[in-house]
Amino acid sequence: MHFPASHNLMSICLLTMLIGINLRPSMAAIGPVVESIQNDVPLSFIQVSLLTTLPVIAMGLGCFANGVIVRRMGMSGVITLALITIAASDALHWAGLGFVGLWVAALGAGMGIAFIQATLPGFIKHVAGDKTALVMGVYVASIMAGAALAASLTPVINHFLSWQTGLAAWCLVALVALYFWLRRDQTLSTPSQAENKQLSFDEIVRIPRFWTLAIFFGLGTAGYTCLLAWLPPTFSGLGWPPARAGFMLSWLSAVEVVAALTFPALSHRMGDRRPVLILVLMLSIVGFVLLSQWPIQTAWLSTTLLGLGIGGLFPMSLIITMDHIDNPVAAGQLTAWVQGIGYLIASISPFVAGAMKDVLGGFDQAWLLLGVIFTGLVFMSLQFNRAGMTRHMNAVTV
Repeated sequence: MHFPASHNLMSICLLTMLIGINLRPSMAAIGPVVESIQNDVPLSFIQVSLLTTLPVIAMGLGCFANGVIVRRMGMSGVITLALITIAASDALHWAGLGFVGLWVAALGAGMGIAFIQATLPGFIKHVAGDKTALVMGVYVASIMAGAALAASLTPVINHFLSWQTGLAAWCLVALVALYFWLRRDQTLSTPSQAENKQLSFDEIVRIPRFWTLAIFFGLGTAGYTCLLAWLPPTFSGLGWPPARAGFMLSWLSAVEVVAALTFPALSHRMGDRRPVLILVLMLSIVGFVLLSQWPIQTAWLSTTLLGLGIGGLFPMSLIITMDHIDNPVAAGQLTAWVQGIGYLIASISPFVAGAMKDVLGGFDQAWLLLGVIFTGLVFMSLQFNRAGMTRHMNAVTV
């Protein structure tokens, strides 16, 4: 493994930040303007949940198709196509096509996000080498930063212009990322064909931990997608004004940025990922319980704990997956399939929580259920020891 020069590492971080910041606004911008959307387009909470569920389903399905597309277009072509797709999907909101437009934009953005999330980790492992965990932290922090910006700025744009403009304006950010991706330094090249160790689906599913990694990622991401969709409506339903309720998602995302930078770096120093995994899971469990039982009294505390927990869990889930394979392309393929299965699992959570809201009148039971699920993840995390990862890595790289 190589250690990139400091200036090259800076370039890698800046480029991944510009790309990563585009991977959540398409979803995070919906929650803070739900009331404005419902005023123009009559939707139930179950229907609104589809605007978060559909991108996550598309993210899962897109990960499965990613390997074929990478073989045809290469990593560079796939990321270029993905950024164009995200920009076009966001811009579609300006057309004002009602629920159909919202539905198509959600699916399109989800596919673009899927291609980047399935491809970029392999690119990062290729160019960052032994600094992969650190760059992955920066990458995920930028994803969370994108969610924070979307949650805080979209309501402002909605107030002065319209919710359509609030959702569509994020296409400009995708176009900026596309410009810098196409003009990146030649030292940040994607893997050559000679380095492209392609794993078949049969090889991937034979990795003993594949299903464990996929379920672990999926259940952890279920907590994030549910918060993304329903945290602002939770506080709106308790009487908070929309701007203040939306700010709680911004705060959650801002804390996630700090967590995404801190916990991967900590695990890089420790070597053993498990103590960090258990810590972020315990923070999440306490946050979900507080949000369920005392949402008003502990609003800031519960949101902060959830930001630390969820913000640390997402990058750690990707890092422990890539730990299993040394080859960058093969590691990217494993990560793509883990995310594919995982996002399909996670896509259920906003829908289930929306249904619980319609039936039971609140989100408290959904938050409590997630606390129970995350308790199960603590026990799953105990098996992610370094020795076991090495054995599984050797099984697919010989």
